[in-house]
Amino acid sequence: MNKLYSNIISILKDDGRTPPETVAVMLGKPLKEITDALADMEKSGVLAKYTVLVNESRLGSDGVQALIEVKVSPQFSHGFDSIAQDIYQFDEVKSVYLMSGAYDLAVFIEGKTLREVAGFVSEKLSVMDKVLSTATHFILKKYKSDGVVLEDEKSKRLAVNP
Repeated sequence: MNKLYSNIISILKDDGRTPPETVAVMLGKPLKEITDALADMEKSGVLAKYTVLVNESRLGSDGVQALIEVKVSPQFSHGFDSIAQDIYQFDEVKSVYLMSGAYDLAVFIEGKTLREVAGFVSEKLSVMDKVLSTATHFILKKYKSDGVVLEDEKSKRLAVNP
């Protein structure tokens, strides 16, 4: 990846709404060079999606998010890719990562209720042929996400002294 692409990506990671005109000014480049670079990165899949980070707690959202550790039996000549693909096809699944360590895949899912998430694990995920075991961890509170602190300074509790 060239330096221009890296610089553009750095700006967009900080604020994905930065218009190409502003990026051009920030980098001291012609607008056409920036728009061509953006089009190339979009076409090649380097820029997969422009998105927004939402502080769900500010919305009063009652949704449930969970991290599921999954141990699998990799398939001959496909490794972990085939089972990961089977898992990420489910609408509930937001992210899937191959991991090193105690488990093979980290699966992040979202549901409306604890029961819905539990149903996904027991009825869809754990019954898959290559899944050996799962461990579900519910996300109780997000303090920082994608480099952004989500908690107000005012809401922090005072330290408790004995």
